[in-house]
Amino acid sequence: MTQPLTPNSSTLPAMQQAVLAWFRQHARDLPWRTTRDPYHILVAEMMLQQTQVERVVPKYHAFLEALPTLSHLAEAATADVIRLWAGLGYNRRAVNLQRIARLIVSSSGGEFPRSVAALQQLPGIGAYTAGAIACFAFEQDVAFLDTNIRRVIRRAWVAPEDMPPPTPDRVLQQLGAELVPAGQGWHWNQAIMELGALLCTARAPTCWQCPLQPHCRSYAQWRTRDEQLFAAPDGMAYPRADQPPRRRAAERPETPFVGSNRYYRGRVVSLLRALPPDTHLPITQLGVQLKPTFAADTEQAWLERLLHGLHRDGLIVVADGAVRLPR
Repeated sequence: MTQPLTPNSSTLPAMQQAVLAWFRQHARDLPWRTTRDPYHILVAEMMLQQTQVERVVPKYHAFLEALPTLSHLAEAATADVIRLWAGLGYNRRAVNLQRIARLIVSSSGGEFPRSVAALQQLPGIGAYTAGAIACFAFEQDVAFLDTNIRRVIRRAWVAPEDMPPPTPDRVLQQLGAELVPAGQGWHWNQAIMELGALLCTARAPTCWQCPLQPHCRSYAQWRTRDEQLFAAPDGMAYPRADQPPRRRAAERPETPFVGSNRYYRGRVVSLLRALPPDTHLPITQLGVQLKPTFAADTEQAWLERLLHGLHRDGLIVVADGAVRLPR
């Protein structure tokens, strides 16, 4: 890579202050930003994994109303936790969330681990979620990467994402740690995440509104490309400074969801969630409820593999030729 992955010491303070000032003015009013309760932060972070903020907000309130503390979650029936998760998708997150609660309650009397390393030992907690809890619950100056943070750091301090070679996450993580202003980790991580969500988006970044634009490496390179491409005969060049660069982020082909195994896993859980508590559904009836065209002679093995995976993940119980939600 030709560019050094070290913040420019002369411009970094201005970039930090610009981002923080923008966040103070434009931050969305999100409920998990008003708490430092690690349980509430954990619930929010687990829900926000691959789910849009607008869908999470009402589910977050409902979940915490039903299970207001870590102990309530640990003691709840798993089936009830899965029912509360309805509408969020990726139901394994609900099971992992309860596993975390039960482990913390049983091993440390409900006292949350505080370090990133200790948090990563919890089931279903990766580097991002561990860093987010350490930062947002305990206000530690730690760096971590989600999709939005990764995009902003790469674009502003490295290069456009369509310029090879791609930057490894370990390098971006190290760079991100150098960017965190001392004593302001909570505000910085919230701000740079918000910037990626609202302005520095994947497909249509609004660079002309971005506080990082004057120093952003990607904007400078996009602008140069556009000026070369769209230079007019009279010497004028576009875009102007108040216009976005003419570019598109590299788009990933999306994997079809309907008809995929993930789709049918969700359908199984949804069918069981709709039944009265402790109701068993015979497997012989399940196939046609999942797929009206289900053919037992050719698809029974597929169905059993699907159910085995759900059972292994703790989302259902398979016993005596029937399935149900776990107790």
